[in-house]
Amino acid sequence: MADLEGNAAAKKFHVETPAARFTQNIRGAANLDWGMQNRLSRILDPQTGRTVMLAFDHGYFQGPTSGLERIDLNIAPLAEHADAVMCTRGALRTSVPPATRAGLVLRASGGPSILKDLSDEYTAMAMADAVRINADAVAVQVFVGGEHESRSIRNLTTLVDDGYVAGVPVLGVTAVGKELVRDARYLGLATRIIAELGAQLVKTYYCEEGFEDVVAGCPVPVIMAGGKKLPELEALTMASNAVRAGAAGVDMGRNIFQSADPEAMMLAVRAVVHDDVDPADAHELFREATETRVPA
Repeated sequence: MADLEGNAAAKKFHVETPAARFTQNIRGAANLDWGMQNRLSRILDPQTGRTVMLAFDHGYFQGPTSGLERIDLNIAPLAEHADAVMCTRGALRTSVPPATRAGLVLRASGGPSILKDLSDEYTAMAMADAVRINADAVAVQVFVGGEHESRSIRNLTTLVDDGYVAGVPVLGVTAVGKELVRDARYLGLATRIIAELGAQLVKTYYCEEGFEDVVAGCPVPVIMAGGKKLPELEALTMASNAVRAGAAGVDMGRNIFQSADPEAMMLAVRAVVHDDVDPADAHELFREATETRVPA
């Protein structure tokens, strides 16, 4: 039997101290369930609300992309520098070590390849598998203005419903077709629709004019998509402009894994996003690291 002597005197209820209120800086998350807030805090820094995500889900529609020929060799070592990774469940199970500490966002929609109309997507995985893998969020493309707009909206809302049951957030991705202009008017429309329909995160492209309005009009975190490969200084400048306009961070793929030095670029992006380092200074860090690792 336990020795109860002294227990009464050892109890301290701190009656003079109000109950603690736990806060975080993840936009729109205050009223979510504990599990969802916990998962979001693995993707975005709860102190700053910012994130650097590493995207390498390109193969689900365009096959072996340059820089992604061997995910186990080229991408897995970079995960330690990412707040979160965004990939498919196939790539994860085959090429990413389970001991990876980065947050995990799983691609959950798909269908056609680059040979067909990309908007012809369906949900491509069940929420139960996302839970089994221990995902922190699932991602779905939303083709606002596309031929299959309504179906992609249905894909989103289906996953949002399943996500509320499981406590898994949904990242809605604004998928811009060739016929649509990536301006503030369109991006503001698309991001707001995705958030209104329940996504806890939105990923969208950057636009030079009015991006701050796009972010302000979206009640959940907006994460900037890296898009096509740019020269390193241009990519760092775009990332800096996005977070200074209110974005919650970046989700970069080609601008990382197709860089001359992916690890150095990853660290430079982190400096811009998390430490507000000037893009030129971050680029100098990148250049110095590259010269150190790559012989002239």
